[in-house]
Amino acid sequence: MEVILIKDMENLGYANDIVTVKPGYANNYLIPQGYAKAATASAKKVLAENLRQRAHKDAKILADAQALAETIANLPLTLALKAEEGKLFGTVTATDLAEALAAKGIELDRKLIAVEGIKTVGEYEATAKLHKEVKAVIKFSVTAAEKGEPKALLFAFRQYSVPIFVSPEFGDGHAACPANPHSGLFDPAGFPAPGQCGGAAGGSGWRGGTE
Repeated sequence: MEVILIKDMENLGYANDIVTVKPGYANNYLIPQGYAKAATASAKKVLAENLRQRAHKDAKILADAQALAETIANLPLTLALKAEEGKLFGTVTATDLAEALAAKGIELDRKLIAVEGIKTVGEYEATAKLHKEVKAVIKFSVTAAEKGEPKALLFAFRQYSVPIFVSPEFGDGHAACPANPHSGLFDPAGFPAPGQCGGAAGGSGWRGGTE
């Protein structure tokens, strides 16, 4: 008796295969258990049409995956991560790459991305499984992120409390001349600094400090 397998069966065949089995095995086990159905003329016709449509769909899915893999392979990606002397604070993760791809308009599940434990800046590659037959290569650069925004400090200038910003290259509490923008400090509110810095040289009379 011919039956059409609905599920994969060990030592018998795979789903959608037409196989020949003993009538008792088909009627008493395979068909009642939902593992197969009788391979009638109409069932065979439906199966053939389903397989044709599936082949067309599978071919399109494969072609789309191949096109996406090519796009990803030629996509310039840069990850700017916190680092010091070329060493990262942490490692590059699949989430980092998924977010970088998303920023380029490519949504990809991070679970599909495989990346090694990268801990230094440089040029690297990772992979993404787009299809059972297609694996994309993700080429990317890891660079050290620029220092953050200037930190806000509060300084007392004569009788005023003036918000001033310190450049990243100066450490916290580094009192620099408010009259000299190159000293590391500047006053965004536009408060004038009387005289020059340095007490005796300019007689500024200002007192600097952090709170």
